[in-house]
Amino acid sequence: MTQTPPGPIPGFHAVIPAGGAGTRLWPLSRSGSPKFLHDLTGSGRTLLQATVDRLTPLTEPGHVLVVTGQRHVDAVRAQLPGLGAGEVLAEPSPRDSMAAIGLAAAVLAQRHGGDVVLGSFAADHVIHGASAFQRAVREGVEAARAGYVVTVGIAASHPATAFGYVRLGESLDLVAAPSARHALGFTEKPDAATAAAYLATGEYRWNASMFLARAQVLLDHLAVQRPQMHEGLRALAAAWDTADRDRVLHEVWPGLEKIAIDHAIAEPVAAAGGIAVVPGDFGWDDIGDFASLGKLLPPLDDGADDGARVLGDDSAVLLVDSSGSLVVPGTGRLVVVLGLDDMVVVDTPDALLVTTRARAQQVKEAVDAVRARGREDLL
Repeated sequence: MTQTPPGPIPGFHAVIPAGGAGTRLWPLSRSGSPKFLHDLTGSGRTLLQATVDRLTPLTEPGHVLVVTGQRHVDAVRAQLPGLGAGEVLAEPSPRDSMAAIGLAAAVLAQRHGGDVVLGSFAADHVIHGASAFQRAVREGVEAARAGYVVTVGIAASHPATAFGYVRLGESLDLVAAPSARHALGFTEKPDAATAAAYLATGEYRWNASMFLARAQVLLDHLAVQRPQMHEGLRALAAAWDTADRDRVLHEVWPGLEKIAIDHAIAEPVAAAGGIAVVPGDFGWDDIGDFASLGKLLPPLDDGADDGARVLGDDSAVLLVDSSGSLVVPGTGRLVVVLGLDDMVVVDTPDALLVTTRARAQQVKEAVDAVRARGREDLL
């Protein structure tokens, strides 16, 4: 395998979309304090900070751009004091990943020219294996320079039904990106039997929605697939670093289509042969619910690992004949779980969640019920 030089990648800009409310992690994650602002692994760094930490070795100073909601700008800047004034792009309202990444691409093209390469990496993912991650990004940049929109395909550890899949095709035959291959298509959250069949072929990987491309290539695809969005984002970029920014935002942003980049660009462009995939042979999790969160936390210090996990102060939790439970204490009071296995207990000052690990994906239904009751203050 060709050895890539260490250090920052010249001309590479890392884009971090920091949005979403992490509904399935309620009441810990909420719209005003979403999961990317929390330390969910006990590392002492929030998910956002950890994302920046792993991208910093790959980027030159000033080449990390965070796209986040207006209400989260102050918190983002507090957690990332090294960001410059122009390195946080504030969205007036959520418009999904295509608007966020497209805005970053348009602004970067306006500032640095269309040949600049950007890579988009969500702010709320957990990744283990720094060298493998860096290798995937470096190959992704080279494939992007060759004109492709590139995604990172994660080695699937099991036939998950909560993730999307990307199918690998033939090699791109790029000397600087020997592992890069054509992407033949995407499948969104297949059923268990289909996922198992995919993995048996060896041709499929999880789609983690990490995308790399030259800014102009991404914008050109957007102009074909979503011309109205392309026009709006170009207008925003032209005004972004001027006194007209707020006016143009007010006029343009509400009219932008709300759509994920996977559906707007990745799926249709893959059908036309314009998407590449590089393998990501590193640990990855998007912490989609409390069950997945429990798998990321270390065992308790009592010496007997029965699968129980605590996010926070161990001394605030007492587990008696209760194995496999996840407890998140957050009020200062003692949380006792007696005789119940595989429970999820999340204690916050204004809301208490009690469910099972098996029903962790259904927490969104509880959030919907809270909203239906009119308790927006809890969301």
